[in-house]
Amino acid sequence: MTLYTTMASTLLFPLHERLKGHGTRAILRELEQSQWYPPERLEALQLVRLQGLLAAVSTHVPYYRGLFRREGFVAADFGSRDALAALPPIDKSLIRHNLAAWRGEGAEGLARHSTSGSSGEPLHFLLGKHRISFDIAAKWRATRWWDVDIGDRELVLWGSPLETGAQDRLRAIRDQLLRSRLVPARELNPARIDAILDAMRAFRPTMLFGYPSALARIAFRARERGRAMNDLGIRVAFCTSEVLRPEWREAIGGVFGCGVANEYGARDAGFIARECPHGGLHITAEEVIVEVVDEDGRPLPPGMEGDILVTNLAGPEFPFIRYRTGDRGVLSDRRCACGRGLPLIESISGRANDGLVAADGSWVHGSAVNHALRELPGLTAYRIIQESRSRVSIMLAASQPLPAAALDALTGQVHTLLGASVQVDIRQLADIPPEPNGKFRHIVCKVERSGGAGPEPAQAKEPA
Repeated sequence: MTLYTTMASTLLFPLHERLKGHGTRAILRELEQSQWYPPERLEALQLVRLQGLLAAVSTHVPYYRGLFRREGFVAADFGSRDALAALPPIDKSLIRHNLAAWRGEGAEGLARHSTSGSSGEPLHFLLGKHRISFDIAAKWRATRWWDVDIGDRELVLWGSPLETGAQDRLRAIRDQLLRSRLVPARELNPARIDAILDAMRAFRPTMLFGYPSALARIAFRARERGRAMNDLGIRVAFCTSEVLRPEWREAIGGVFGCGVANEYGARDAGFIARECPHGGLHITAEEVIVEVVDEDGRPLPPGMEGDILVTNLAGPEFPFIRYRTGDRGVLSDRRCACGRGLPLIESISGRANDGLVAADGSWVHGSAVNHALRELPGLTAYRIIQESRSRVSIMLAASQPLPAAALDALTGQVHTLLGASVQVDIRQLADIPPEPNGKFRHIVCKVERSGGAGPEPAQAKEPA
């Protein structure tokens, strides 16, 4: 660690957080101890905080006060993780329809935030200072797992207008002091990628942060041009907001000569998990409880894929309890070789609504299609567009022309999943661009699922 990094991480950034009224540094000290707790002690800590959260929301949050009264719940009922399943899952739509009843009474100094809306209408929500401080501290802790710290040179490849449109003078000064450089992840054409590669060589970042698809596009371009980028001193690339595909991980790590860490989080749900150098995707268990559930919200055991629910324990002012993130994944019951007691997510499969509609109207989740495409040699990107039940278009970009036998096998697999009558059009392209916000969308289904989306949730009312 350089002298400047030490100054930034021990003086500049803590001062910045203190001026904002955040208790980030103190929380970080607690988290760097609790990560080594055995799983039983962490779970006991979770349950204490869960009961505190439920006691607060059942008293001060109108929506949950009404729910607890109707169902006869009290916070003491929730003395185990299994008991949490008695509460109904919530989602963005439910919160929108009950927005006035979701804010804790007497809560002051809350900051307004919103999701990007990349999967539909954005959700506007409120966060208190403690919740924000906890998320920042959790991310800071997980950054240090890779022997990098705040103040080390960081290149951020990002495309959300919520960030790239907010670079006012104060924020620009802060980023300059902390040696963090933002590069918009839009319009990544070959000329612009070459310019980014030049900028990376001049800046010589210690860590990268961004969408894995964007980082991979830059890595593929460097490999194509024969540009060596593994001598810059990059230690790790933190990949977030998209499923980290194996070929992207290989390209990023190989070209830049660095570790690659998967991250899972959201503005609303919080900083959920990040991968350590031993390969474990560790849940921030002091702050969040992660469940994987079936379509009816019933918890599934480790090893089974389902919808991800997150309960954030740090935000009673605007609670997210058994909140549907919109993603699918698999929990793990193994312990990581790093020795931390933090539980693990085995894998993130993608968005819960990323899928296709079979000829008979049944829903086929995108993870099944991902498995079919994973075996294609040299695949760098793909996009599947379904306009109707009878036709699917597949665009493929690969480092070399794909053999006819592989394409025939892919067509056969799609027929197995969707039905033999479905027409499958496959095109090989030199490049597949991301969405305007910089994220990469693999599956675009324009066919309504059988039965429709269901009715809008009713406006919940607190009983008198």
